[in-house]
Amino acid sequence: MDHTDHILIVDDDREIRELVSSYLKKNGLRVTVAADGRHMRAFLETDSVDLIVLDVMMPGDDGLVLCRELRAGKHKATPILMLTARSDETDRIIGLEMGADDYLAKPFSARELLARINAVLRRTRMLPPNLQITEAGQLLRFGDWQLDTSNRHLLDEQGTIVALSGAEYRLLRVFVDHPQRVLNRDQLLNLTQGRDAELFDRSIDLLVSRLRQRLRDDAREPDYIKTVRSEGYVFSVPVQIIEARS
Repeated sequence: MDHTDHILIVDDDREIRELVSSYLKKNGLRVTVAADGRHMRAFLETDSVDLIVLDVMMPGDDGLVLCRELRAGKHKATPILMLTARSDETDRIIGLEMGADDYLAKPFSARELLARINAVLRRTRMLPPNLQITEAGQLLRFGDWQLDTSNRHLLDEQGTIVALSGAEYRLLRVFVDHPQRVLNRDQLLNLTQGRDAELFDRSIDLLVSRLRQRLRDDAREPDYIKTVRSEGYVFSVPVQIIEARS
């Protein structure tokens, strides 16, 4: 039996919920709607979805809070598409930093939303099925470094915190989750939860270069992140879990 993609729409605007739901259903998708974070949580307690469309501006917990909550819980791997105010670039950037896969500015057409949903689902399914994100709350060791995934801290051999940007942390997290495995650029883009072309697509090599600098890795003869010609990058050192936290 063919799988029908299930989309959860979380938006406090009833008109938007009804219009989007009707359009997506006409185009072969299964749709559930929620008016706020409380309804979203209640639904996700017992059901799973293939993608969540999450409005930023909502009463109570806004979309950014809910995005962060989803990324920290059991639905951390579920793709998220954020709906933002057209003029608020800050919300879009913060949403991407928190792990949203894409964003769409209001007002938008239902046709564009459908295209974005399909694009995110395609990218997600490009990944081999055994590429999974590790659980949060671990202290990971690799070479002379440790990564505290609870506090998102990179620690050197003296225990000094080395500051990472959100994008740098996500890229390092991808590498330590999949050590000694070649990852191409499409996989890296998808696993870092970044879609925005200007921020990610043209910058993956620059981001790798910045992360090498944080790890004090010689770009000419790197110990940690090696370039595999015509294929991508590989995190070449083993990773050990030295502490797991509940």
